[in-house]
Amino acid sequence: MFHDTALARAARAADPRPASAVSTGCGLAGLVGLFAWVAVARYVGMDGPYAALVNIAACALPMVLWAVLVDKVHRRPSTGIDWSAPKPWRETLDLSLTKLAGLWLTWAGIALIYGTGRFYWSYQWGGFPFAMQCFGIAAPVLFLGSIVYIPWLDRRLEQPKDGCWALGAWLMGLDEPIDREAIYNHLRSWGVKAFFLAFMLAVVPPGFAGFIRGNVSEVLHNPVALANWLIGFMFVIDCAFATAGYILTFRPLDSHIRSANPFAAAWMAALICYPPFTLMADNGPLDYHPGTYGADGWSTWFAGHPAILIPIGVVLIGLTAIYAWATVAFGFRFSNLTNRGILTHGPYAFSRHPAYLSKNLFWWISTIPFLTTGSFVDAARATILMGVVSGVYYWRAKTEERHLGMDPDYQVYTEWMARNGAVPRFFGWATQDQKRSSS
Repeated sequence: MFHDTALARAARAADPRPASAVSTGCGLAGLVGLFAWVAVARYVGMDGPYAALVNIAACALPMVLWAVLVDKVHRRPSTGIDWSAPKPWRETLDLSLTKLAGLWLTWAGIALIYGTGRFYWSYQWGGFPFAMQCFGIAAPVLFLGSIVYIPWLDRRLEQPKDGCWALGAWLMGLDEPIDREAIYNHLRSWGVKAFFLAFMLAVVPPGFAGFIRGNVSEVLHNPVALANWLIGFMFVIDCAFATAGYILTFRPLDSHIRSANPFAAAWMAALICYPPFTLMADNGPLDYHPGTYGADGWSTWFAGHPAILIPIGVVLIGLTAIYAWATVAFGFRFSNLTNRGILTHGPYAFSRHPAYLSKNLFWWISTIPFLTTGSFVDAARATILMGVVSGVYYWRAKTEERHLGMDPDYQVYTEWMARNGAVPRFFGWATQDQKRSSS
């Protein structure tokens, strides 16, 4: 046994895991802040939407402090910032004004989309009106802050003429070469942020309130209620970290968007999983719920059998914990459809897509689509549709790999995962075993 362990250590030393863009400590710092605020909120009974926003801040602030004071992310070359020699403001003022024009045009376009999209103002689609309220409060602060932030940053940037500047130069008709691809990447990046941040702010308050209002004395006497309560807490963690990620997109924190996914297939695969485009929603074309008890299927079919309910509940909690862990690993860099630095630590040391894998396993185990309240046809339909939903997430994974594969760091990580990752090695073993059995 000792000899085997020594060999394993030697193998890891000979093939070290590639460095991660985020440290483990960053995510842990966020968890500490989140746990502290949740404890206070439960003790005082603060379960409102603004308490949920404070939860995001309590999660984000320790991560920022850790990243700057411990990891010193602001000193990384990938920021593109030279802190040692800021340029005189007179040299960069015209450039900054051009960039502000591009930024404000982008924000105006986003505001037009928000104002036009009726679902953003209807609670039929969830808490989007609360998100719009938050944006309305933040808008003047962001506008005034940009007047200070952009000139301050441009004085220190090594290459300040980015996509935002290119858009402003196009708007102002400047007689300078304009990189259209930089403009497209700028617009895609803000499109990601505008779409997903609104969604996150819509779903954060109800999830937070549900956990804070949970009655501990009741859930401890009911394994199903306890499992659902803890699963809810995992989603509270996930949503807090994800929302912080969409907010804290700043180059000085090295959390800026390197690139937004340029492939239409990737956007289609992602957007059909979120409102208002959700294909899996009630009455949607991929709605697998009719004929099942939905996410409560496991607790309904096995009601009165604690010997079955408890193990399934533990598995579901574990899968949701892996899902939340995958988001925590991002620190404050979580974002769909973007590359903000390659992760190699936490669950990403075992699988390239731990969140998708755990989420789909959760759905299969909790719903049990092949058990039906209707006919055999209902069971077959639900099972096939859930299989299609899992296929959508496989599609998302592949389109993400296509985008991230443009980054040499991800190529190194992918090669390392093929040699060392538990999940890729398992599937590789299973595939080879099938080939041997069929030959």
